[in-house]
Amino acid sequence: PSLSDLITDLSSSLSFSLSDLITDLDFSPFDDNLLATCSADETVRPSSHLPGGAEVTLCPGEGRLELVAFHPTSSGLLAVGSTKTAQLWDTRRQQSPLAALEPHGDQLQSLSWKQDGSLLASSCKDKKLRVFDPRAQLTPVQSAQGLQSNKDSRILWVKDSDHILTTGFDQMRGREVRLWDSRKMGSSLGSANLGTSNGTLMPLFDPDSGLLTVSGMGDSVIDCFEVSATEPFLSQVSHCLTEAPTRGVAMVPKLALDVLSCEVMRVLQLTDSFIVPINYHVPRKSGQEFHADLYPDTLGRTAAMSAAEWWKGVYWPYTTPPRALLFNYMIVYCICINVVLPLQEAPVRGCSTSSSPLSSPSSSAAPSRSPSSTSGLSSGFLPSPSQSAKAISSMLGPSSKFRHLQGAVLHRDTHFTNLKGLNLTTPGECDGFCTNRHRVAVPLATAGGQIAIFELSQAGKLADTGLPTIQNSVNVADFSWDPFNSHRLVVAGDDAKIRVWQVPEGGLTETLTEPETILQGHTEKIYSVKFHPLASGLLASSSYDQTVRLWNLESGDEVKALRGHQDQIFGMAWSPDGKLLATVCKDGKLRIYDPRKSAEPVQEGAGPEGHRGARVVWVCDGKYLMVSGFDSRSERTLYLHSVESLSSGAIASAPTDVSPSTLIPFYDPDTSVVILTGKTCRISLHELPTECVVQEVEVARGLRLSKTSIEPVAFRVPRVRKEFFQDDVYPDTAVWWESSLTASAWLAGSDGKHQSISLKPKDMTPVSEAPKEVQVRKYLPSSHYLEEKTDEQKKDELLSAMIGKLGNMEDNPLPQDVCCLADQSGSSSSQGPVGLKRVIPVCH
Repeated sequence: PSLSDLITDLSSSLSFSLSDLITDLDFSPFDDNLLATCSADETVRPSSHLPGGAEVTLCPGEGRLELVAFHPTSSGLLAVGSTKTAQLWDTRRQQSPLAALEPHGDQLQSLSWKQDGSLLASSCKDKKLRVFDPRAQLTPVQSAQGLQSNKDSRILWVKDSDHILTTGFDQMRGREVRLWDSRKMGSSLGSANLGTSNGTLMPLFDPDSGLLTVSGMGDSVIDCFEVSATEPFLSQVSHCLTEAPTRGVAMVPKLALDVLSCEVMRVLQLTDSFIVPINYHVPRKSGQEFHADLYPDTLGRTAAMSAAEWWKGVYWPYTTPPRALLFNYMIVYCICINVVLPLQEAPVRGCSTSSSPLSSPSSSAAPSRSPSSTSGLSSGFLPSPSQSAKAISSMLGPSSKFRHLQGAVLHRDTHFTNLKGLNLTTPGECDGFCTNRHRVAVPLATAGGQIAIFELSQAGKLADTGLPTIQNSVNVADFSWDPFNSHRLVVAGDDAKIRVWQVPEGGLTETLTEPETILQGHTEKIYSVKFHPLASGLLASSSYDQTVRLWNLESGDEVKALRGHQDQIFGMAWSPDGKLLATVCKDGKLRIYDPRKSAEPVQEGAGPEGHRGARVVWVCDGKYLMVSGFDSRSERTLYLHSVESLSSGAIASAPTDVSPSTLIPFYDPDTSVVILTGKTCRISLHELPTECVVQEVEVARGLRLSKTSIEPVAFRVPRVRKEFFQDDVYPDTAVWWESSLTASAWLAGSDGKHQSISLKPKDMTPVSEAPKEVQVRKYLPSSHYLEEKTDEQKKDELLSAMIGKLGNMEDNPLPQDVCCLADQSGSSSSQGPVGLKRVIPVCH
């Protein structure tokens, strides 16, 4: 990478104050905020690097400490190496170590846990390699003279196998990498020489891909090898030249890789002044397809057991979450909301009473994360489902009709291309762009808060210049189309004003500079705007002044001001019946308001633990709230809350992945499916059921915004008998694009309800009324083949088949034998005059 790719300036990075020189450090595999350090003052400090994080100090009392390594499957278990001794410590038991292994003959140089956490390997200055089983005995179970030099060495386990990798020096001071079988350590299986240099080799191994990177201290080269259990054991893959000498290397966790660009590994190089990312990609055709062969199931992020359980002899392999939970940078997740209800409570319409894909809080303390409690994710935005996608789909169980829901980009003729100047810095509370059934609004990065309007009926390549826009004069914070007036667009700006624009019929032909109305009342910048689902002209807005205000667009007046928030308002949503308004706030609270009765919340409960952003949506006929946010470890998580008992906290949760952008939910009440997407792949749904192609079992349609294009996406349920109307998928749907009352009537206390319509075309029969398919025998009975035939019978059958084939050729001529001849006047003729051009049909 060039200097422009450097990601961290070390002069401005976060630092910690310790009493002496740090000799080693290691992050916990289960908590991104937990860092263990050992230092020359003979102490180990596992502590959170967040402000106010707890700190624990361990004192092994064996002199200067050199090494520290977290256990790969157990929480709070550390291996600590001093000058000659390795000890095991439980961070919850600070008085004494769990075990002190037999001292080494000289300086301890390296420690490495096996992937399942059962064995611990070490390398030493006495040139010996040792393997310990600490729970069985404190002496080595295997030991051999493996190293040729007493200079600094490193040791690593290869995947969850019995193979070990070492780096060090040979007798001629040449640097080398060797592969060993821990059961037969008399001689190495294979080796690779990396030339002569004084710098210590620093190996990093990726167990998923089998790739090993090796870099020397002070070198400007990073080598990559593929490690195999068979010959050739070490195959060089790449030889990367860096711009600055290496002072250290570290491997980025799998959660951070871009799976859709086929990135299989990312290494961070530490130089004197910067941290440089080095990406390893497999050359594949990237895009929307997930290459399952490159990404086997990877290690999970939940500890299988505690340190005490491990020491007692519990064996529980590391949990493995589903693949799509880890990689979703451009994947749209579809989740079917399943709620387990008490026996005395009637099932919620559209919600299955089968096992829930969201784990309840009471089960979160289990030592491992079972597949049924980690995810409710169905098949996502993947053209060809992989094994992992199938595993994800199976979590919904056989009761879900939408476990195979698929998203597909429609034909290129429906795309908007050549999009330029897109604004990628809209606030986190904004969806990035919005659409209705006729047009789409996209923010531009040009000055003046400009928004481009594109008519969906006029798709194609956009002009390079001269694009008419809406000019707001200030930066745009959020914007939304009126659900009952497809020409009305409201825009919230940084100047605490809401501008109401009217787009002319047929779209913009000139730049608009004067809004129809300007709403003023907020005292600070506005976060977001939401229209009422039933009342026309009723708008809610949230602001930095920590209030939510309601507006009557017909009169242009502020009609309500809701208070009670203590911090930034992340998101808000109206209930399906339009009576209540829910908000989720940075102060960690989830609130429900009844705006017509009180300006204070009528219910309040705990929201997401993280403070990076959140969204809220009503699900299951308004009986539950689903919140998309972050947990305390900054992992994106979905929470389900009961509206009747909001103060009790979330009744279920499902972690998804790690990414900086908040997941934006779109809920379909007819199918109980939530479609989730982040701003790395912007999706905006215009849920107009009458425009879905029911013949293709299409349940939702949306638009995907990229840096240069807008592409329509259709979400379909795979069905076999598409000639019938799938009435189990399409219940009568609400006519939500028509208002049921005015803003004034709602404010006066009236409530409305949408009418319902059937989506069944007149010429289609419901699948529930379709005749049952008769099973047809595909093969003749075995007696037909076992029956003996005479030579005359065989001859007659052969002649009959040949004659039948010739007869078919006469009845069905080949395409090239069919032609339509045209005379000079343009009329067709079956007998074309000599000299006229023959028109040959083309077979596709």
